[in-house]
Amino acid sequence: MTVFSIFTLFGGLAFFLFGMHVMSEHLEKVAGGRLESTLKKMTSNPFKSLALGAGITIAVQSSSALTVMLVGLVNSGIMQLEQTVGVIMGSNIGTTLTAWLLSTAGIQSDNILISMLKPENFSPVVAFIGILLMMVSKGEKKQDIGTILIGFAVLMFGMTLMKDAVSPLAEMKEFSRLLTAFENPLLSVAFGALFTGVIQSSAASVGILQALSLTGAISYRMAIPIIMGQNIGTCVTSLLSSIGVNRNAKRVSVVHISFNIIGTIVCLTAFYGLDALIHFRFTDQTIGPVEIAAVHSIFNIVTTLILLPFSSQLVGLANRIIPDPEKKEPVVLLDTRLIETPPLAVSQCRERTKELAVDARDALQDALGGMFTYTEKTWKQVEEKEQKIDDMQDQLFTFLLALSAASLTDEDNRTVTGLLHCISDFERISDHAMNITEISQEMDSNHQTFSDKAKADFATLSAALTEISELTVKAFCDHDIETALRVEPLEDVIDSLTSTIRSKHIARLRNGECHPELGVYLSDLLINCERVSDHCSNIAVSIIQLDQSSFYNHGYLNNLRNNQSPQFIESYHTFYSKYRLAEE
Repeated sequence: MTVFSIFTLFGGLAFFLFGMHVMSEHLEKVAGGRLESTLKKMTSNPFKSLALGAGITIAVQSSSALTVMLVGLVNSGIMQLEQTVGVIMGSNIGTTLTAWLLSTAGIQSDNILISMLKPENFSPVVAFIGILLMMVSKGEKKQDIGTILIGFAVLMFGMTLMKDAVSPLAEMKEFSRLLTAFENPLLSVAFGALFTGVIQSSAASVGILQALSLTGAISYRMAIPIIMGQNIGTCVTSLLSSIGVNRNAKRVSVVHISFNIIGTIVCLTAFYGLDALIHFRFTDQTIGPVEIAAVHSIFNIVTTLILLPFSSQLVGLANRIIPDPEKKEPVVLLDTRLIETPPLAVSQCRERTKELAVDARDALQDALGGMFTYTEKTWKQVEEKEQKIDDMQDQLFTFLLALSAASLTDEDNRTVTGLLHCISDFERISDHAMNITEISQEMDSNHQTFSDKAKADFATLSAALTEISELTVKAFCDHDIETALRVEPLEDVIDSLTSTIRSKHIARLRNGECHPELGVYLSDLLINCERVSDHCSNIAVSIIQLDQSSFYNHGYLNNLRNNQSPQFIESYHTFYSKYRLAEE
């Protein structure tokens, strides 16, 4: 074996890891929001969690990516620690699929159909199909599928390079003497864990082991503890991802590594204990790629079956290793680790924005309800919601800006743009709610009050604002275009209401029915009410425009008003009749 063989080995490893990365990234994009909808089906049923973990790992081709995702979800408070245990166990089963794919490297046959299963034979065909999809297809999803096929071909090419690089080792006496060290199972476990931890990919370390097995120098006795150690080594990624997160998220990594260490101890003890009693005949026989894949699967399945009934004990162990802090930890709205899975990150941003939207609506309705009956309780309610919304807006904006730099599908990119538009408008609604409450407080402290007629007018306006806020939040949360289309007609009615209330106030002033100093309060209240309806209009238009890949709101509004549809006119007249002011 020459120095060039070593270069080829590392080059093959580089191709392997790059191909795995490309596959994982674009499989996530193709999966899209399905990752989120799948996670929402999470229940306390451990078997569903197990299937979920295996399914997502197969979908993204990386148990490490799933574990990092879980750390981020727990750190953001989206998932509980107990929900992650079954998913982690399932991910260990899901990751064995890669070893089965790599096991095709050892196929030997003169039959052309069987020979086509060898990586060096079918990878060029897969690569050609992939490049055709990338160059010819206009659809983004087909291009992503093409990229996945290219990534798979690169991965398999890397496996072939590693196999060719290590093939001369079969003839080296030094290599044979080195392998005798791995007859010590503890040393083999440590080596498997260390090597996997360094390259941070159990799939790559299993692939290298499968390549070495083709030399005929690896026995079951050597391979089995190395495979067990590789499962421990893959925990390094989750340990690194747990740096800087809250204690509950750190426990996800503890559960992951505890599961693999305990499983290794139990299975290693059972295997060598039975071997001492029964003397397995196969232990000193050579092992091939298919057998390595089988051992890898059996180990993970057996470990899961043993430890699944003890899920709560694993959680308890994690809680003892990382106890609760004396002081309450700050809540993280969205963990930046979620950006590594863009479709999930986009979906969670939308869920958090829904929370912000509901809080903004509630703050407005609290302010409107206390407009002329000021209380300290109302002030605190609105102030707390407004401060919470400000904090959420800051975190969401920062997260979304970072997310926009990630590799997003066109649909996700439009969603991010739409969220950036809507978040600002919802935050401004809460600001105006706070302004209304402050005006109410000032009027109360100065013992000022409007006439009964003015209060009746404001009651009608408040009812219209309450409905437009309800329609806007419903349209946003449900992505309901029909509801969004009803917002603009109501906004026009509210504009008409505020204009009429101003005119009526001026008339009352002329008739001496109202104090002049109340004009400032009335003007300020009307301005805030108008601004609220304007922001609701902006949000509704963003929802409508999202499907049209355009966010030129003013152009859309001008077109809507200049070319009023029968639906718009009907909605306008319905709202106009519903919110008519009393005649004077």
